[in-house]
Amino acid sequence: MGLNLDEQKAVDRFRKDVVEPSMSKLVVLDFWAEWCGPCKALTPVLEKVCGEYADRGVVLAKINVDEEQFIAAQFQVRSIPTVYAMFQGQPVADLTNARGESQLKAMLDQLLEQLPIGGEAEAGPDVSEFVAMGEQVLADGNGERAAGIFTQVAEMAPDNAAAHAGLIRALVAAGRTEEAQAHAAGLDEKLAGDPAVKAALAALELAGEKVDDTELQNLRAAAAERPADMDAQMAFAEAAFAAGERDAAADTLLGMIRTDREWNEGAARARLVRMFEAVGLEDPWAVATRRKLSTILFG
Repeated sequence: MGLNLDEQKAVDRFRKDVVEPSMSKLVVLDFWAEWCGPCKALTPVLEKVCGEYADRGVVLAKINVDEEQFIAAQFQVRSIPTVYAMFQGQPVADLTNARGESQLKAMLDQLLEQLPIGGEAEAGPDVSEFVAMGEQVLADGNGERAAGIFTQVAEMAPDNAAAHAGLIRALVAAGRTEEAQAHAAGLDEKLAGDPAVKAALAALELAGEKVDDTELQNLRAAAAERPADMDAQMAFAEAAFAAGERDAAADTLLGMIRTDREWNEGAARARLVRMFEAVGLEDPWAVATRRKLSTILFG
């Protein structure tokens, strides 16, 4: 999947400690650090409330961002404490602002009313292996085949957000943007609000920036002639990515970050992260480019 050994170990720990329990329970996921004062103030509240709600299927999982930097990066944690509610492997709510017991309990009560915690609802078909297969095929660069796999999965499990997200990204990768747009437009609000689907919509959004070959060459020339013109660099990077030139887009954005990472409130980095979301965080290109970005940001 393009991960190094340490990253794979981090994913395995996260799967064991968070994803697997979340298949039948509501996992309150707390991103924290030893040096974080607000984290220390929040911890007793989380432990107390989650303990009281344990018999209702609520468990607490803690992620030390210093020890699990890779996992924190996948969730784009920018400040701590950050707290999510996880169910069946997906974030279902941001609990970060629930700093008091009453606020946290109110949000948990609402979630527990909506979710089939403990398998109370009839379980749908287990399509996780097929979703993983589609993701691997997509990561290997075969958008058409991946689209076929995800189409079948979505038909088998119409409420499976990962299947719909994969289908949108696969259609985009296959150049079938209009079909991806039509599929996205047909999703109900619950699916459209899922984090995985939102990431797929990022791919669809970026694909919409595609220009014809002549315009792409004009943008390429402008970026080459005016290396200090950040607007010209950004315009070319966006068009290059939409045209499938991922390396050119990444090199341009990384160059912008080296020059001035704070330009336009960090727009170059934000755009690069959006591209990671669009192709999938475990895509080999995204993994390699994230490493380059980390080198620039952290030396």
